[in-house]
Amino acid sequence: MNARSSITQRCEDLTDKELAKQWENIPLKKAQAFVKRLQTRIAKAVKEGKYRLAKRLQHLLTNSFYAKVLAVRRTSSNRGRKTAGIDGEKWITPYDKMRAVLQLSNTGYRAKPLRRVYIPKPNSDKRRALSIPTMHDRAMQALHAMALSPWAETTADKVSFGFRKNRNAQDAAEYAFICLSRKGSALWILEGDIKGCFDNFAHSWLLNNIPMDRRILRQFLSAGYIFDGILYRNRSGTPQGGLISPHLANMALDGLEHILKTHFPSQKVHLIRFADDFVITAESREIAERCKEIVVDFLKDRGLELSEEKTVIVHINEGFDFIGWNFRKFKGKLLIQPSKKAVAAITLMLSETVKFAKAWTQDQLISRLNSLIQGWALYHRYASSSRVFSKLDWILYQMLWTWAKRRHNNKGKSWIATKYWQPTLTRSRVFKGKTQTLLKFSDTKIKYRKFLSLDANPYLDLEYFEHRKGVFLSTQKSIQTFLHCAHKSG
Repeated sequence: MNARSSITQRCEDLTDKELAKQWENIPLKKAQAFVKRLQTRIAKAVKEGKYRLAKRLQHLLTNSFYAKVLAVRRTSSNRGRKTAGIDGEKWITPYDKMRAVLQLSNTGYRAKPLRRVYIPKPNSDKRRALSIPTMHDRAMQALHAMALSPWAETTADKVSFGFRKNRNAQDAAEYAFICLSRKGSALWILEGDIKGCFDNFAHSWLLNNIPMDRRILRQFLSAGYIFDGILYRNRSGTPQGGLISPHLANMALDGLEHILKTHFPSQKVHLIRFADDFVITAESREIAERCKEIVVDFLKDRGLELSEEKTVIVHINEGFDFIGWNFRKFKGKLLIQPSKKAVAAITLMLSETVKFAKAWTQDQLISRLNSLIQGWALYHRYASSSRVFSKLDWILYQMLWTWAKRRHNNKGKSWIATKYWQPTLTRSRVFKGKTQTLLKFSDTKIKYRKFLSLDANPYLDLEYFEHRKGVFLSTQKSIQTFLHCAHKSG
């Protein structure tokens, strides 16, 4: 490795064109390979218990030129790139991005307050607070998140699935299926809800336990926010809207799995956690109550507490909702289906879209609906969603028929149907425009993913995750093989 290529070059005399050209000529693949190599070394050092070496490698990564390039690239290419912080700065041009790379530095860094706005909550009259950091602070968080992520992945709970590399909600559902689907599985569920999780983390705990530069972390935590021209300081919580917040939250909540295993070594107590949402299985209601007491003590050290209203203990036959799905046993058979809340939410979104599209063309309406249909169906395709998909297709058809009749209230049903629903090679009637054809929920095939190896580390087991991408169990008969392999892997 050429050491010079990894250190930021401070070139204040470069012209705008030279900076823009320098950004466009950065070898992106080389930068990604350099950062990936350092992240792998950090993960190996942590796994071997060489924490001093890991911290030195973190320092090297956060001061490297290529890591700063990737941090700026991530910040300037995500969905919030056009939303500025309190300084009004955006990184749009190559010149802006290259200048930002040269200005990123740990030396003398001071985080600016976040810009606070309030947005309406869906299906509610309440408003949710949203804090927007400056572009520079976002890039600094992205830079330090790259150095913190390998450490977090190596020390994380095996049963944590939210905001983790190469893990998602479907993996959490698979693990829940393993824990609950058998005849002798646990019957009681503690459904936990942490009260204001991201807003209430104790700063003292984070500063003493998160393995990163304490001065930088203190700047992230104490930046505060500005609303209506007034500065409010943060006394607790992680930076809202920050790229490093999910890593901080996960590391703060890690360790609960080990504590539960210590208290219940040979009992059917399993934790399934997705970010700040979690469920714990138990053989009896009494054990579930004891688990709740343990969780309360665990959270208290971190400045958190359970919501008494939303934390409940239920029997598996009654069912419970978790990350958009309902888990329930019917006559001894576990079914995972889209929850009523999830169905109601997508129904409302479809209804509002159709109502808002009174003056849209048919193609414009189809384009918007297809994005909603495809996103929701792909998320729920790994559960028993066939009936729900068919029901949503029928509901959407009724909405579209009302939309079409309103546009032509002086025409007959046959004329309206012929204008907006046309035959295709496989169907007699499809809602179809000049260039767009409406998708159907039921066109999405149900698939079953292969069980995730809980011990796999995305920074150390690269070959495993490369072979796992896009591999599914495509038939109902494969579930038995899926359960057998999952049981063998523990």
